[in-house]
Amino acid sequence: MRIKIIIAVLLFVLNCLSPVFADSVVRVGLTDNKFQNVLKQQITVYGTAECEICDKETRKIIASAPENSEINIKNTANGLEVSVKGRNQTLRDVVIICPRGVLGVKDLTRKGKPALYHGAFEVVQHPESKGFYLVNIIEVQEYLKGVVPNEMPVRFGLEALKAQAVAARNYVLTPRTQAYKEFNVVDSVASQVYYGVNTEDDLATRAVMETDGIVALYNNEPILALYSSTAGGYTESYSYAFSDPLTKMFPSISKLYLVAVPDKSEFQPLNEEDKAKEFYEAKVPSFDIESPYYRWQKEWMAVELENVLKTTLPAQSKTGFVHPVFREGETLGRIKDIKVMRRGASGKAIEVELMTDRGCYRIAKELVIRRVFQKDGVSLPSANIVFENKKDNYGNITDVVIKGGGFGHGVGMSQYGAGYMSTKLKQPYYNILRHYYTGINLGTIPVTVFGDEVKQTFWAPIGRAQIVVTNSTAPKLAVMINGKVHEFPVTKTIFQKEYRIDISRYIEDGANTIIFYPPTLGRTVTLYVEVVEKYGRADEER
Repeated sequence: MRIKIIIAVLLFVLNCLSPVFADSVVRVGLTDNKFQNVLKQQITVYGTAECEICDKETRKIIASAPENSEINIKNTANGLEVSVKGRNQTLRDVVIICPRGVLGVKDLTRKGKPALYHGAFEVVQHPESKGFYLVNIIEVQEYLKGVVPNEMPVRFGLEALKAQAVAARNYVLTPRTQAYKEFNVVDSVASQVYYGVNTEDDLATRAVMETDGIVALYNNEPILALYSSTAGGYTESYSYAFSDPLTKMFPSISKLYLVAVPDKSEFQPLNEEDKAKEFYEAKVPSFDIESPYYRWQKEWMAVELENVLKTTLPAQSKTGFVHPVFREGETLGRIKDIKVMRRGASGKAIEVELMTDRGCYRIAKELVIRRVFQKDGVSLPSANIVFENKKDNYGNITDVVIKGGGFGHGVGMSQYGAGYMSTKLKQPYYNILRHYYTGINLGTIPVTVFGDEVKQTFWAPIGRAQIVVTNSTAPKLAVMINGKVHEFPVTKTIFQKEYRIDISRYIEDGANTIIFYPPTLGRTVTLYVEVVEKYGRADEER
């Protein structure tokens, strides 16, 4: 029995290295205790039960390690030197599994506890042997259990945690960029925070389970579900906060589901200076009002800010969003004026003009602006800012004050806002998501069925579901829903964008399983299960 378990787990892990399993498995690059370095030279890992070490290339088990025994891995020019119980072997890439327990990394902690992980470890050497990466291969559901309680306080309530679970699921399945080819995301704020087994929480785990299989969709595709701590009462459009990851164009191409959204309909667009000033100099009640960063203020003496800018401007000039480029050692001069030249609908500064007696500089893009105007070595909480330039009797600037609101980029879901909607407004998670992501619907990952059957699990929050067929060459569709086979006609015409089949009578409130059978005669079908209707009252009584 033990051998069968080991073989089954190992085969699953090795198969998961294939892109075929991309929707159910995630590869996470693990950083150090400072959440910085992913490239390592030497580590020691262990398992809470017996571990098996596999040579990835040959797919053969090369050694076993008893419970809590050390597996030492060292980078060398010839490969990875793996030492177990005093025996050394040199390999290129290594997979480590612990079928009856979890894996740990010696001296690595998360929230003051030993870092432990479900799934498997893959140790991947850098192509030029400069080091290696420690990659946690883990099923998405298990990964999310280590993300949700670390990205959002559990006191925000179950529905907010569910919204966070869906957003985090979307984020890991469709990240904005992938910096490393060896893994999908890292375990820090550079992607989303993932701390593993020892930081899991029962309520957050429930939120993950009660959104099983569900992602946010727009035009039948998973969205880029960006989120931040505090939007400040008004979220911003993607195009006014992010540059294009490939071309660096800014403002970037818009995403219609990531547009500026006010917390209240009476809030007017804040892209004019006086409106932004009025909004961010007052504590206007909104969904974010309980955040400690809802409103904040930073202040510098003029000479203090000039010294800051002499350091930050050269660093941020390297991004390409400071014009003209300010190089290290150049003379900045005395500040004559600072003002916002362009704002987004949320009032977010997207271009700031800095004028000195030696030149004029334009600083664009919210993150660059935040990093330029540092206070005590820390970037601004957000770019939702208004400037106040205090002057003496001769018109010289003596102090610069920034009043602002929010924390983070402010695009997509505001986590404090989600908490308020959950605990104070008693909104279900799908309404929270719909507030922050315009025009979305919720469902499973769209799949194309051809040749092999496809199985999906999903949680139906209000006992409703429909199959959405987006493309089909077959006249009928055969599916198994919760163990029973059904056949439905597909009468979609070439003029229809999609065809919907109501399956509510066959599903249960909660967990469901559906198997899509491939059409006959080499035909294909592309489809998914929608669990909450895009239009109409989703929360009405059935």
